[in-house]
Amino acid sequence: MSVLVTPDPHWWRPEPEQATGATATTADAEAPREPVRAEGAGSPVPFWALMGFTFVLLIAPQNLIPALRPLRLGMLAAGIGLAALLLDRIGRDLPIITVTREAKLAGALLAWAVLTIPFSYWPGGSVGLLLDLYLKTLAIFVLIINAVTTEDRLRRAVWGLIVMTVPAATVGLLNFASGAYVRGGADQVVKRILGYEAPLTQNPNDLALILNLMLPLTAALFLITSSAVLRGILFGIATLQLVGIVVTFSRSGFLTLAVTLAVTALTASGRLDRRWAWGFLILVIACAPLLPADYVSHLFTITDVDADPTGSAQQRWAQQVAGVGYVLSHPLVGAGIGQNVLAMNEILGPAWLMVHNAYLEYAIDLGLPGLILYVLLIVASIRSAGQAARLAANRPDGRRLALLANGIRTSLLAFSVAAFFSPVAYHFHLYYFAGLAIAARLMVQGDASAEPAEPAADQP
Repeated sequence: MSVLVTPDPHWWRPEPEQATGATATTADAEAPREPVRAEGAGSPVPFWALMGFTFVLLIAPQNLIPALRPLRLGMLAAGIGLAALLLDRIGRDLPIITVTREAKLAGALLAWAVLTIPFSYWPGGSVGLLLDLYLKTLAIFVLIINAVTTEDRLRRAVWGLIVMTVPAATVGLLNFASGAYVRGGADQVVKRILGYEAPLTQNPNDLALILNLMLPLTAALFLITSSAVLRGILFGIATLQLVGIVVTFSRSGFLTLAVTLAVTALTASGRLDRRWAWGFLILVIACAPLLPADYVSHLFTITDVDADPTGSAQQRWAQQVAGVGYVLSHPLVGAGIGQNVLAMNEILGPAWLMVHNAYLEYAIDLGLPGLILYVLLIVASIRSAGQAARLAANRPDGRRLALLANGIRTSLLAFSVAAFFSPVAYHFHLYYFAGLAIAARLMVQGDASAEPAEPAADQP
């Protein structure tokens, strides 16, 4: 007697993955899942190329080993990362890049900068700044958005940033201890230390800015790290960053630090996190009497510009006033990207100094349209980081990502304050942290969209 075998109507469905061994344990089934973008993690090559570029940017090995300079390591790393990203996304049948609202704003800003080149004070200089700096900044911005696709990569990127700033902070502290000042301290009422020989930390103000931006990330890693040894290392790095900011004698560094500490304490969530944040803030305030007397007197010139014996406060105030006047007389098309120096020379005489205000840089260079696009980019980036923090906090396994996103948001808020005193309009500072904020938001949103839908209840 033959037996008729009916084929399984669900033969086409993939077999469920089995755990190694007999069966998967309940713990394995309930293990927290790392947030990953809906499009997948992608190739690791672009991410590690990004970290290589970051190493060149912050450590500058070509300055330590001059034989490396002809290799142009930064451009090499960025080129490898972008090429690998392009091949990976095409191979997975994805759009060439992920387009976000922030990317559209950055693209509009670039387009406006290009359109205004014919009206520039020096068109050749504007083209040079675009090719030598701004396009590279935007390329790294795009690379970060598309390469930092998992929580693990975000955490590695943050660790890398923090560790790579340790040499700069250490050199700043050693320069202060040994008396290595700008121009040897000659003819300086307030002696300013030499910075670290890297693109973003060459002078004391730049060094203070970088350390300020890294401090919230250090705090975030401290809160998500369970190892006592690693927590001790991170606390030591945070202390080094704080001391490094102080020894630069940077007034903008002090104001940015005050904002960083206040925001960190006020936005801490969870009882234990709040205790750590407020405890660290109280410790910093308790150490205030240990500040050098020259540093304290230098800070008082923030509110009394005329009291600055160096003349820098008066000079920068005159620049601010002249810059606002120039923008009011050239509201639509400015001096051309990177040409605020020539505009200030025309008004104040041949001083050949950049405007120490990123917002005014954009306004003078690109008019009010450029300034508006820049402010919108900053606001959108801060909102992305905040959205990532909120979405992650609502997930049972999202605490680590929420704290990282909150640290990135604090760094962006700190930058929004520091930008009033720093000529960093086209540099990597904003775009690097904005890229991390966007990556975190896309990560949480993609992970949520990738979750299987709840099964519908049986209908009666």
